[in-house]
Amino acid sequence: MKPYRWRVSDRLWEQLAPLLADPPRRFRSPGRLRHPPRACLEGILYVLFTDTPWLEVPYRELGLPSGETCRRRLEEWSARGLLEQALLVLQERLAEADKLDWSRVIVDASLVEAKKGARRSRARTGAALEAATTWP
Repeated sequence: MKPYRWRVSDRLWEQLAPLLADPPRRFRSPGRLRHPPRACLEGILYVLFTDTPWLEVPYRELGLPSGETCRRRLEEWSARGLLEQALLVLQERLAEADKLDWSRVIVDASLVEAKKGARRSRARTGAALEAATTWP
């Protein structure tokens, strides 16, 4: 049986485990036990591979944490700067295996913050100069 594409191999997890390790639990009131980071990473990869919305992840059938748990963990890793470090490890591994195809890279500015009501630069929009007016 062929393994699922979103499953993380043991060899890759050895490199990612120190980066994505959970913070230590509190001594008093430790709260609920968290899902393992590897399972959360596999849930995130499942969403990326299948383009499934977070709330529709069939987590029970796949043995993964819920989609919402995976999304929160992704946000946590991103806020702590761990996601960038993990991506660098993945890029290195892909480059070593000669499986990194930079010709398919797309630069997208849809996540760049745009201020409401900000005036656009005429140079970038190509807007013509305003006509002179004779109105008093």
